[in-house]
Amino acid sequence: MSDIPLLKVHDVSKFYGSRIGCRDVSFDLWPGEVLAIVGESGSGKTTLLNCLSTRLLPTTGSVEYHMRDGSYRDLYRMNEAERRFLMRTDWGFVHQNPADGLRMAVSAGANVGERLMAIGDRHYGKIRASAIDWLERVEIDADRIDDQPRAFSGGMRQRLQIARNLVTGPRLVFMDEPTGGLDVSVQARLLDLVRGLVNDLGLSAIVVTHDLAVARLLSHRMMVMKDGYVIEHGLTDRVLDDPREPYTQLLVSSILQV
Repeated sequence: MSDIPLLKVHDVSKFYGSRIGCRDVSFDLWPGEVLAIVGESGSGKTTLLNCLSTRLLPTTGSVEYHMRDGSYRDLYRMNEAERRFLMRTDWGFVHQNPADGLRMAVSAGANVGERLMAIGDRHYGKIRASAIDWLERVEIDADRIDDQPRAFSGGMRQRLQIARNLVTGPRLVFMDEPTGGLDVSVQARLLDLVRGLVNDLGLSAIVVTHDLAVARLLSHRMMVMKDGYVIEHGLTDRVLDDPREPYTQLLVSSILQV
């Protein structure tokens, strides 16, 4: 793991009038590290994720990203075209609902290939070969390459969305409840796949989830949010095995009682 942070987050806050979305969040994210942001619905975790990924501009604060040329850029000082290019190349975003991250009316192969075309690839044969390779890496049969996502199950759609995001070799992936809405057996298979890909590719990831089991399986560190604030932050196993804050203790005990 590099000794230079990939992402430096400084005092990020988002207000909706008098309501707090998130407040005074600061942390560094390291290359190859997975950070889980957990909390109940309304805790501010998705607002924070959207601010970090520039889908939402914060009220105050800054997020600096370590570019491939070695410089740091404040994401909020980039223009829209620069941010879009970063999202197509160096970043990925996996939505809870795969339909939000896929083009449902084009083929599986086209969904994956579009990301390659966005970075300048034009050789049809190479694009199709890369699409087949990535479909197989996410456990989708190559003979489904010309099928549209609407013909896939929920788990297959989510795996296709992952392939679409990873085909360009991003360094940072944002995941918003990546297993939400899936059956337990499908969740387990998807989590094993994601964990393997993250480890094999050395990806950094920020994962929003309300499921502490997902956080334990995928993440190195964990932040617990309540009412827009980060109330506990530490190594995932430490936070889950020895929670210090009463709210975190309540979250952990509620899982144990299920």
